[in-house]
Amino acid sequence: MNLAPSLRDGVIAIARAAAAEILNVYDGEFAVQHKDDASPLTAADLAAHRCISDGLRGLTPNIPVLSEESRDLDIAQRRQWQTFWLVDPLDGTREFVKRNGEFTINIALVEHGAATFGVIQQPVTGGLWHGAPGQGAFRRDGEIDTAITCRIPAATPLRIAASRSHRDARTENLLAAIPDADVQGYGSALKFCKLAEGLIDLYPRFHPTSEWDTAAGQAIVEAAGGVLLDLQGRPFRYNQRDSLLNGDFIAVGDRSLLARLPA
Repeated sequence: MNLAPSLRDGVIAIARAAAAEILNVYDGEFAVQHKDDASPLTAADLAAHRCISDGLRGLTPNIPVLSEESRDLDIAQRRQWQTFWLVDPLDGTREFVKRNGEFTINIALVEHGAATFGVIQQPVTGGLWHGAPGQGAFRRDGEIDTAITCRIPAATPLRIAASRSHRDARTENLLAAIPDADVQGYGSALKFCKLAEGLIDLYPRFHPTSEWDTAAGQAIVEAAGGVLLDLQGRPFRYNQRDSLLNGDFIAVGDRSLLARLPA
């Protein structure tokens, strides 16, 4: 869809409201539970989930919401959705628990499997990024939008993002194969934001993620001129399978870099 400013600003307001809910928990003492997959869960995750889900249903009552904290929805039901909101209410709960500030709120609009609009909010700093492919990507400070673009062409040394909490042997091997790379650590979906701003060139991921981890970031990166591709060179598509787990991917600002990467 051609995104209406009123819809864009409505989603941004919801993200900011959820950030306030998260900070109310972050600034005090909180307990940490664990889900069946051993990932952490806090009151902040649940408060943000309620805030975003209620806000989106009020803003767009005819568009369903799939959130990480509502993932037990019937598979057959969600597979019928052509348009829906895909939400991670608190991406980077491990970073939240460590209190390093590198966690985000991710909200994406998915249409016919493609992420067509994304908002990423960093509660601690107030930084907010949004974008829609074909309509541009922006960083919003206060009420001011600044257009952002990926660094094209990429320059030497390549700046590569790597997860703070998830490093694996394949990532380490890729980093070792790129001489003089400037490796930078970021938590959560901030890696997509830095890529869209041209502050990094490459984000490889060979560790499991879920669809709500990547959809908003993919929309913003693609709006800024980059791509997020699986290892067969295909853009990610959402809600196309029974599983909500993603495969491996590479997000890159300058697509020509893909030919220079080791196999």
